[in-house]
Amino acid sequence: MRLYGVLRRLAAASAACAMVLVAAQSDARTPKEAARIAAVTSPTTDFSAPEQFELHPGGAATSFKPLNISVFSQPSANMSFERELDFKVGDGIFRKLWVSSPSSTTSSDGLGPLFNARSCQSCHLKDGRGAPPAAGEPASSLLLRLSIPPQTDEQRRLVTVEHASVIPEPVYGGQLQNFSVQGVPAEGNPVVSIETVSVRLADGAVVELEKPTWRVEDLAYGPMHPQTMISPRIAPPMIGVGLLEAIDEADILALADPDDRDGDGISGRPNIVFSTETQKATLGRFGWKAGEPTIPQQTAHAFANDIGLSSPLADAMWGDCTDAQAACRAAPHGAEKGEFEVPPQMFDLVNFYSRNLAVPARRDIDDPEVLRGKALFYGSGCTGCHRPKFVTRRDSIEPEQSFQLIWPYTDMLLHDMGEGLADHRPESAASGTEWRTAPLWGIGLTETVSGHMRLLHDGRARGLLEAILWHGGEAQKARDAVVGMSKEEREALLAFLRSL
Repeated sequence: MRLYGVLRRLAAASAACAMVLVAAQSDARTPKEAARIAAVTSPTTDFSAPEQFELHPGGAATSFKPLNISVFSQPSANMSFERELDFKVGDGIFRKLWVSSPSSTTSSDGLGPLFNARSCQSCHLKDGRGAPPAAGEPASSLLLRLSIPPQTDEQRRLVTVEHASVIPEPVYGGQLQNFSVQGVPAEGNPVVSIETVSVRLADGAVVELEKPTWRVEDLAYGPMHPQTMISPRIAPPMIGVGLLEAIDEADILALADPDDRDGDGISGRPNIVFSTETQKATLGRFGWKAGEPTIPQQTAHAFANDIGLSSPLADAMWGDCTDAQAACRAAPHGAEKGEFEVPPQMFDLVNFYSRNLAVPARRDIDDPEVLRGKALFYGSGCTGCHRPKFVTRRDSIEPEQSFQLIWPYTDMLLHDMGEGLADHRPESAASGTEWRTAPLWGIGLTETVSGHMRLLHDGRARGLLEAILWHGGEAQKARDAVVGMSKEEREALLAFLRSL
């Protein structure tokens, strides 16, 4: 354990070096412009009325389409008519059901051999949030990540120089696949045990929280490594990811306070991960622990690990099958030598689609109860991590995300959330108790789109209040402030969150 602590400190030191590197990539802004942006993005202290542009959380890309089950599936509102065709084709690939090889549908084969889903939309249904399986159902939008502590000098070197975010389980790989094609055994089944945790609020109300503990049964390839670490993850909503990708690295790193020098009890650390696109250490932005730096890398790893497909950034035809799974490695795949099951043009269209899934407009921003809840949210210290505003880079990858004032309510940094939410599974620089601050935009429309309110990384929370009550560690003070609220204050706070 002492050696592993040294490795984490080395990773932290390397992260500091990487911070210098990425800071040098900052979008060019004049001092006058930087000062104006700093003033615009500072959290407000006036809660008597809505702020200017608050109705548009995604800037000019904000969607004002009807509030129905498809509200997360709309294109950036500032997209030209000509570019909407690419968005729609990307949508079709996102929904495509892949089939096993060999098949007559050669543009759709290559599934697996091991997989968690047959399409992107199977997990991100209507581009919304996944959920843990109901009793007796197979997991379809929740998966289990697997890894072990480094065992050899080579594995320690890989982790410390950030070429590997984790060391996969030797037989089962980086995540458990509970489905497979014919002739190849699926790896096993996620099983959950629930413990009830009671929380008494200041007004006497009691909230019963559900604490899940996940394990794997029906292992088809023998026992796992005795030090295997398991982390359950539900699929996060897809809206606004292109805008998050367009936030200047320097603006995110400026919020980091790893040694809590300002003494507010909130640190915030960037996760620094390896980019397969640039072959360099890069700021992590996506995933529950900010383990992926860009949308293409996130997409490539989802294709590989969730569906078992090769693409330009992850070229293994067998997905997450390991050397120990010989039949899986030898099974037919869906591409000719030197090609990919997801060819470059198809891959780019999915990335374009993902970048341009619009954030819906706010609702009820001038409602007195919402404004009161906003004041309570800010006054309780929630904005210490859930930073309200950024201005995106001018040189964003797509024009729709360029130089927009956005309201994601995240700082994109890692925070220690305490033992209650810990998975004890490090990922790059993220420790076993750290998670990236989740964006809050669109959270009030979760039930409209997904039909449920299962929140947090494993979907344990069954609503906004439960999600708040699970906050610990650096968020303990803000969580305790909510526990101490009157019922009327609590309802106002929740009304504000529902308006996001």
